[in-house]
Amino acid sequence: MAGAYDDRDGKIWLDGKLVEWRDANVHILTHAMHYASSVFEGERCYSGKIFKSRAHSERLIKSGQLIDFQIPYSVDEIEAAKQAALDANGLKDAYVRPVAWRGSGEDMGVAAARNPVHLAVAVWEWGNYYGDAKTRGAKLDIAKWKRPSPETAPSQAKAAGLYMIATMSKHAAEAKGCSDAMMFDYRGYVAEATGANLFFVKDGEVHTPKADAFLNGITRQTVIGMLRDKGIAVHERVIMPEELEGFQQCWLTGTAAEVTPVGQIGDYNFEVGALTRDIAADYEKLVRA
Repeated sequence: MAGAYDDRDGKIWLDGKLVEWRDANVHILTHAMHYASSVFEGERCYSGKIFKSRAHSERLIKSGQLIDFQIPYSVDEIEAAKQAALDANGLKDAYVRPVAWRGSGEDMGVAAARNPVHLAVAVWEWGNYYGDAKTRGAKLDIAKWKRPSPETAPSQAKAAGLYMIATMSKHAAEAKGCSDAMMFDYRGYVAEATGANLFFVKDGEVHTPKADAFLNGITRQTVIGMLRDKGIAVHERVIMPEELEGFQQCWLTGTAAEVTPVGQIGDYNFEVGALTRDIAADYEKLVRA
């Protein structure tokens, strides 16, 4: 598959039916387009099996509830929809994107309780999210935008609206020749990249920001478990900006990013060290097991 994402061959699962890729459209007055009433998941299928599939489906439903709508499908039905999309497109290794949103209906304003909620699943082939960064390490800018307080937005929802500042931050980073941007939270603590979680290594121990103002990623949780199983100390804690110069290694985690080494954040440099390489290799084995 190649070309613009709206002009491809294939099928997309939409509200219980497989439709032609180019026909998977919504009305211009769809509530989600105007008021960001949308949630989604990013998943990867390896050799015909979606990694942590049910956990993603469960989080999708929870995200909808957190932004005040109920997805009209159960976890089992979402699981079946994802498999149907993969089968219809003949894919065994793919990126999987379920998305749910408030559509057009009787309401066209901030409130839209009477509008129907829709669900779609699209799948496509997608390689390394950061290109060749898995060998040389990604270069990150430091974003001017900050992750908001949980009292401002539901940080544990994978909601479309929360990615607006991520898009702006990543565009600014790419304009500087970087792959991504590191974001602080509303308190000025180290938070995450625009769509991936951060890990740091110092003296053989791992430090990762406490996920209290950003999404506690499924890949993040998986990697923490892997590290602890290996007997490596993991500290989930507040990380101050001035600590960055003391860390020796850094990596990103996420469904799209998988485990990607970081070589630079702003003026701070990191080595692509043995622990980073080991956990990346172990993750590759795990998802294909």
